[in-house]
Amino acid sequence: MLINLAKEEMVLHKKVLRLMGNRFEISVVSDHPIWAETCINNAIEEISRIEKLLTTFNESSQTNEINQNAGIRPVKVDKEVYDLIERSLRISKLTQGAFDITYGSIDKRLGNFDTNMKALPDKKVAKQMVRLINYRNVLLDEDTCTVFLKERGMRIGFGGIGKGYAADCAKKVLQQKGIASGVVNAAGDLITWGLQPNEQPWTVGIADPNAKQHPFSYLDISNMAVATSGTYEKFALINGKKYSHTIDPKTGYPVTGIKSVTVICPSAELADAMATPIMVMGIKAGLDMVNQIKGIACIIIDDNDHLFSSKNIKISF
Repeated sequence: MLINLAKEEMVLHKKVLRLMGNRFEISVVSDHPIWAETCINNAIEEISRIEKLLTTFNESSQTNEINQNAGIRPVKVDKEVYDLIERSLRISKLTQGAFDITYGSIDKRLGNFDTNMKALPDKKVAKQMVRLINYRNVLLDEDTCTVFLKERGMRIGFGGIGKGYAADCAKKVLQQKGIASGVVNAAGDLITWGLQPNEQPWTVGIADPNAKQHPFSYLDISNMAVATSGTYEKFALINGKKYSHTIDPKTGYPVTGIKSVTVICPSAELADAMATPIMVMGIKAGLDMVNQIKGIACIIIDDNDHLFSSKNIKISF
């Protein structure tokens, strides 16, 4: 009796679900469907574990414990949470505060800068409402693995880095299981490794800010991560002018001048964390910063649809 041990063809196995309040799409290349599904489920478990650590929607999370004790006492956290906060503060220093995990301290009365907003707040009022946003007031103690928010009312949140971190961790789990090629897409912040089933590099389309369903460019991104921040997803329209939902943490006012920023680098965490602050910093300062960092590239589209890119990237249309 002959037993057929031939493997099935290498194909893409995919699962889409909602995690961390966002759409996650996990794709792996495999010739074993059942094994591929098991590996994907392992990655989902890892993302869910991270969500429990970082969420602000669960009173018992370590993030909420830090926030509840702002101005009161330091809070002991897992080394994983401590390290993520430490890396976040380093990015804050690098971006001169344009990235700041204490962004959660913003006074909610400032508004969401969405289509329901009909007028901009007074500039003095706006600045007062962001007064507690200050990464320098996050105090870390490595010896005790504690985090202390110096001012009462301060809050941290991982909305600007958490999805990317979770994508990196999911990729690591999948690789440890033996998945040689795949993509973890966390609401547009994605990381890739290996090759497609046809042995071609993974490619990503950079959305046209004026027609987001139609990419204006494609990039080969195998073994790289990509994140995009843009004004086309959410904005306020006031007196015929669009205002981004992205707020400058120093002024409380929406950033202007840039429609979208796409960051490409080896880590989804870093790509996620850098896209929005580049919008805040502006074209010149943002490009100057990126051009000084090894292994990171970016594409910027301004309000007049002019394209700018860092020195180490080639755009194909």
